[in-house]
Amino acid sequence: MKHLDETFITTQDLMFVGVLNDIKKSKTSLQPVFEAFTNAIEAIKIRTKLDSSFKGEITIKLNSSMNLAESIEFQNLVIEDNGIGFNDEEFKRFNTFKDFTKGYKNLGSGRIQYAHYFNNTEFVSVFKEGNDYFERNFIVSKDSKYLAKNAIVFHRYCKKINQKETGTRITFNTLLDHSNIYNNLNAEQFKEVLIERYVHYFCYNKDSLPKIHIKYYEQSELKGEANITKNDIPKIEKTDFLDLAYSKIPAIGSKIEKTDKSERFTIDSFKIRKELLKSNDLKLVSKGEIIEDSNVSLSSLAENDNIKGFKYLFLISSNYIDERDTNIRGVLNIPDTESFLKNNDIFSNEEIVLEDIQEGVNEKIKTMYPEIEEVKQKHDEQFAKLKEMFLLDEETANDIKISINDTESKILEKFYEAEAKKTANIDASIKASIDKLDSLDTRSENYNELLKQEVDKLVKTIPLQNKTTLTHYVARRKLVLDLFEKILKRKLKTQINNASNYDEALIHNLLFQQQSKDSESSDLWIINEDFIYFKGSSEKQLSKLEINGKRVFKAKFTEEEDKYLLSLGENRKIKRPDVLLFPEEGKCIIIEFKTPDANVADHLTQINLYASLIRNYSEDDFQITTFYGYLIGESIEPNDVMGRVSSFEYSYHLDYLFKPSEKVKGFDGKTDGSIYTEVIKYSTLLERARRRNKIFIDKLNS
Repeated sequence: MKHLDETFITTQDLMFVGVLNDIKKSKTSLQPVFEAFTNAIEAIKIRTKLDSSFKGEITIKLNSSMNLAESIEFQNLVIEDNGIGFNDEEFKRFNTFKDFTKGYKNLGSGRIQYAHYFNNTEFVSVFKEGNDYFERNFIVSKDSKYLAKNAIVFHRYCKKINQKETGTRITFNTLLDHSNIYNNLNAEQFKEVLIERYVHYFCYNKDSLPKIHIKYYEQSELKGEANITKNDIPKIEKTDFLDLAYSKIPAIGSKIEKTDKSERFTIDSFKIRKELLKSNDLKLVSKGEIIEDSNVSLSSLAENDNIKGFKYLFLISSNYIDERDTNIRGVLNIPDTESFLKNNDIFSNEEIVLEDIQEGVNEKIKTMYPEIEEVKQKHDEQFAKLKEMFLLDEETANDIKISINDTESKILEKFYEAEAKKTANIDASIKASIDKLDSLDTRSENYNELLKQEVDKLVKTIPLQNKTTLTHYVARRKLVLDLFEKILKRKLKTQINNASNYDEALIHNLLFQQQSKDSESSDLWIINEDFIYFKGSSEKQLSKLEINGKRVFKAKFTEEEDKYLLSLGENRKIKRPDVLLFPEEGKCIIIEFKTPDANVADHLTQINLYASLIRNYSEDDFQITTFYGYLIGESIEPNDVMGRVSSFEYSYHLDYLFKPSEKVKGFDGKTDGSIYTEVIKYSTLLERARRRNKIFIDKLNS
């Protein structure tokens, strides 16, 4: 069929506006370039069959220019090959939507992606017919003037020429959407992209590959070039085979069942240095090209795992996969179990579902590489530790899908989302029981029976709701205690990497954030469960201390009071007790933290000073007379403490020292107060808190 010059290629069978809407723009930005590269390879293969001595060549030119912002911006991309060219037969196939007659199982939809991504794609192709050579020029676009003619191809001319070499030059002009992928391409990067995309085809054809040249230009100046040779292609390390059975939906019943029919799948594995392979992966391959989004994954290795410096790529090919390619190259029509059951009218009567491919291939990989299974076991052990650390519910763990690539935070997110849904269902069940009360009639004969049914439901449901909430509460406490222990043993990275001794600040902020007033959100429960319910502050200057918005320390002092408060070169007004809590009117708890290696006996009078300042220099509205002091550290020698302050006594059973109530002297006519003090180790508090929390954990697990 001859095509007239300067004509749009139209069709009576379809509307291209609908075709463009039906065949969506590929999610792979470089898809139109891949289409053209694949066509170049195919054109060279056809010519090679006609002339065994022929040597194919593909040249790719990346052209960039400088925009007004003086940034490099994609201009156009050219792919040239010396293949068979677009003769009348090939051009007819190019213009026939869903053409199945061309070799290599193409469906003739590549031009749709050209139109989706570029304002225009120009073809200049030389072909041989008889003893003569012809040049054909045509353009692909979805510009409005094209669609107005119900066309996306404009045939400019086809003329006889004197050139004696066939081939095609495709130029992609003007991106329709801004793309950094194109803007950032250079020769070496594009070489990597092509090898990654076509590794399967290259591996199987490495001895017969055409010469592939890539050139990168900026402002028409050659800035870089690269070649793809057989030395760039990784070797297939192992090849294995897997036979998978087809599934069908029986005439009666809703569960799919296996048939006697099966299909062979080929697994090619590559073991590549971790520096060269970005991530471990498993991909399906159709017609020699890797499918980017095939909904199968490698379940035994995380993306970033490496074994002795190597990462692994597994490519799965089969006639079954090739036959399931769609009118969008790289999009497969392979159903999962759910879609097969719901839409069996769309698929054939027998299919191999994605789950069977996923499971079968991953099981086969275990036998191919036992060392990979060992890595999988380590991941499983880490997951088990995570479940134990956060008290994650086993039932929920079985209900959610955890990927080996999920980070710990992603796993926790999935858990909490699942538990939130479970809680919502529980709440709905409780509400349903309450709503049913409206329909109960105390006069009916079965009233007691109906009431008992609703009571039984509530009795079962409410504990489930409470257990979820309590699990989060206890799991958080467990995590805090683990962190506390790491600080005491100096195992945090910040402690290992920094020689400065700021352990006290780490402990202080763990128990009660410095400068905070939110004691309810603190972890002072480690010291005493009641402390989180008291109002208070952390490391607040005495002169700025407030309770319920009222200033505690006096705003003005007498001359004598000022003389004392500023004596000996000190300013006692700005003293900062580590923690002050006010359990009720007239009472104050003072807590002081010491760095683990400090001798606590050197600081025995510090809390007494704070008590004295608060007792004597607070506003009259705050007559605080009862104090409780807690001096906490790790380096505590009981004899040293009792030797310096003889009123301290040692409680051997509970491993702490205490000083019975003693006087807090009132100055200038104020009545005396009293203070009870304890000296205790961080490790003792940690052990006590662990025991308390374990009681909750045991109850949850029982």
